[in-house]
Amino acid sequence: MIDYATWCAIRQGVASHLTAPQLAASLNLDVKTVRHWIDRPYAPRARVPRTSKLDPYKGRIVGWLDAHRLTAQQVFQRLRDAGYEGGISIVKDYVHKIRPPRREAFLTLAFAPGEAAQVDWGEYGTIAVGNTRRRLSFFVMVLAWSRKMYVEFALSQTMEHFLAAHIKAFAALGVPRKVMVDNLRTAVLRHVRGEPVQFNPRYLDFARHYGFEIVACAPRKGNEKGRAERSVAYVKSNFLAGLELPDFSVLNPAVRLWLETVANVRQHRETQRRPEDLWVEERALLQPVNPRLFDVGRVLSVRANRQFRVTLESNRYSVPARLAGRPVTMKVYPDRVCVYHDGELVARHGRSFERHQDIEDPDHAKALIAQRRHARDALVLKRFLGLTPLAGKYHAGLLDRRGNALAHVRKIVALAEIHGDDAVVRAMTDALAFEAFSSEYIAHLIDARRRQLPEASPLLLIRRQDLLELELPPADLSAYPDIPTGSDPQDEAGGHHGHD
Repeated sequence: MIDYATWCAIRQGVASHLTAPQLAASLNLDVKTVRHWIDRPYAPRARVPRTSKLDPYKGRIVGWLDAHRLTAQQVFQRLRDAGYEGGISIVKDYVHKIRPPRREAFLTLAFAPGEAAQVDWGEYGTIAVGNTRRRLSFFVMVLAWSRKMYVEFALSQTMEHFLAAHIKAFAALGVPRKVMVDNLRTAVLRHVRGEPVQFNPRYLDFARHYGFEIVACAPRKGNEKGRAERSVAYVKSNFLAGLELPDFSVLNPAVRLWLETVANVRQHRETQRRPEDLWVEERALLQPVNPRLFDVGRVLSVRANRQFRVTLESNRYSVPARLAGRPVTMKVYPDRVCVYHDGELVARHGRSFERHQDIEDPDHAKALIAQRRHARDALVLKRFLGLTPLAGKYHAGLLDRRGNALAHVRKIVALAEIHGDDAVVRAMTDALAFEAFSSEYIAHLIDARRRQLPEASPLLLIRRQDLLELELPPADLSAYPDIPTGSDPQDEAGGHHGHD
């Protein structure tokens, strides 16, 4: 029998096309064992239930606990009187296992109008985003007195989404004097009973900016955040249940409509009034929203790579080429990514929630392209000037007579690569004599010389006389029907002249 980790290692080796002997050697297993598990799903060995000295008495224990709330020690004493010979440890374990848990009583918390709101995150499966799928989250804020709530869908629960959702909720509801949070990492860093709560400094700054107090719910105290938890459940059961998840971009407009037409205008089970109506009464006691917007951007210190890119969640964003290899500051917002260098904004992109995407601003590469083009042009000019000492004079003529001298230089260098340096130098020398400055004229001169045919050389008879005495086979005249086959052409010719 193997454990689950070993089975996973075998399956991984099979996926990597390792043979059974190779796997057996690497995992220190018998080859037969490896072959046994290669094509089988993992199944742990069935355990044979162990008998216990307590087994004959378990029925009595259940009866005693149903009738009386006995401690494990009291149960143990009764068992000893009944003849039980085992120890107390298994008695304690069994009593703890079967005793019905005591339900903790909670007081229903009461709040004054404008006093508090509760916030929480909910999750609901995944949603398609471009080339990938993302976990679907939603932020809920509910006013504790009126029960009016706000919902915002997001593709992440990071700080920038958390704070941005607060701002939108405040705009819709108003700002309460307290915001009650569960022990979310974005809000609470440490919460130990009996010790001061350690809040996230970023969230503390946000709370001071908008003028509310953060209240961290005690761990495992469900009544302290019940309104938010019930609101999360309500969103799932009433809005999301049965919904064919559309494109993410339509979710927030859809949930706004649902809030306006369903959630905030229903008769609430506890208050027996519509949250919207109670909010009208509560609104005057809520604080106004600070008109100075809080910067929710999450700050990251990163370094641009050699391709002048910075990376966020597997996606690459361009920065100006001059910043390749240099440290920069990235500010991440729910909808955009901003990059700063020495306090100056140098790049701004829409944020992508796909994976392994390359997001480029074409302007970022322009300086590098121009620099490389200049370097290539310098190499071309160096090649041109190296053709002949006269090239400098010809270049001066191009600069004087032509609007784009460098284009002519490129073409002349290309002609040298095609026809050879000597042909171009000869054409350039002739062109200088005629003060004809253009790549077209050089090409014309080269082409004209290529078209000139060489003069015929005199025939030299250098062979022996006997080699010039050639014997040719008689011609085949069968293709000419007017000449009788087998006749001597000379006779035919003679006869013809005789008639004349």
